Amino acid sequence: MRRLVAATLASAFALASLAACTGAEDPAADFAQVEATFDGDVTEQLEATLAEAVRLSGSSGAVAGVWAPWAGSWTTGTGTVDFGDGAAEVTAATQFQLADGTGQLTCAIMLRLVDAGIVELDEPVDELVRGIPGLDGITLEQLCRNRSGIADYYAPLRAHFVKNPERIWPANELIASGLASGRKGAPGETWAESRTGILLLTAALEERTGKSWSELAEEYVLGPLELESTTLPSASSTTYRGALGGYAAAYSGGTPACDAIVDVSERSSSIGGTASGARTTLTDAKAISESYATGAMFTEPTARDAWTLLPLGGDAPGWQAQGIGAQQYGPLRGVAGESTGALSAMFTDPATGLTVVLALNNSTGGERLVREAAFALASIASKAAPVEGRDRPLVELPWSLEQATQRMTDAAACPLPAETEE
Repeated sequence: MRRLVAATLASAFALASLAACTGAEDPAADFAQVEATFDGDVTEQLEATLAEAVRLSGSSGAVAGVWAPWAGSWTTGTGTVDFGDGAAEVTAATQFQLADGTGQLTCAIMLRLVDAGIVELDEPVDELVRGIPGLDGITLEQLCRNRSGIADYYAPLRAHFVKNPERIWPANELIASGLASGRKGAPGETWAESRTGILLLTAALEERTGKSWSELAEEYVLGPLELESTTLPSASSTTYRGALGGYAAAYSGGTPACDAIVDVSERSSSIGGTASGARTTLTDAKAISESYATGAMFTEPTARDAWTLLPLGGDAPGWQAQGIGAQQYGPLRGVAGESTGALSAMFTDPATGLTVVLALNNSTGGERLVREAAFALASIASKAAPVEGRDRPLVELPWSLEQATQRMTDAAACPLPAETEE
């Protein structure tokens, strides 16, 4: 196992150095994607897997895209934006909530500020964020590695978010809730996902620059990548016309009540804020995922830092590890996550360009469901036959389609009934 981790780390170093040679002046990744759709059997498998992910998650619809540069691409919307009568059909252009990809964007801003000499990875958080006790020994880097030891605010408040989705949650209130939940470990010692940490990172970056998150995102990430469809809506804007809606089970004693599914389509972005509240599209999410995974949006030293991997620890297998702002699963780099009414995942293999983006609109199944659904889609596409003149690269995924599908099924908390043939 130690040899596998070492090999993964060495590969990550090499790929980051190679991919990042373009530097931050040319932040977009380029995999020479062929202009073709997948063969019919591949498309059929992708559509069937997506349909099952929608059913298992209890969603009304989904947005998905898969790109294999050597073989083709597949982008689609399925179902409707909500379960209401006359609801609009979902298309590949339908906007959706980025969930944990928002936190990846926030970490991308930090890394770009590192390249600009404005902040440093080892900068103490308590020197930037004043008036909040208990931040001693925590650095900016640890906030993006989920190694700050600060608890996540989301799970203890999940039931409140579902019950009152339009409430505006001040970031300081969410931070206070996370800090009050007790430490998960000393800084730098234990991996524990923490949206609280991302909100603290935002406060630190805004304090240092005097600019808002939206201004920083536009200047350092969205603008350079020429992305126009990714935004963090204002906390008071709860209606998203034409976008993917949202559902979640009510909770009783921490357990989802499948007989009480709540429509949370109208919800405040403040629930996730700069950790999971942004909205985007397939095209934008693909560009963000590819540029982050390859390190193309950073200088070479910063990309190397970003993809110096640390093990997740616990029972996590050796092929799962944490970079700065995103995880690595086998060859795939990216994030998957949950926010009230939304599940999303975006992953890219920096060596081959295989990229998967998936958004579902029922959050009850949680992060694991959408991650495994994305892994299943990646497994199908990894075996796609190349077009004439291209070779199919070796994509060594440490899971099979059957394994990913089974884990997706196991994660389903409140699936919709399976369709039966008449």
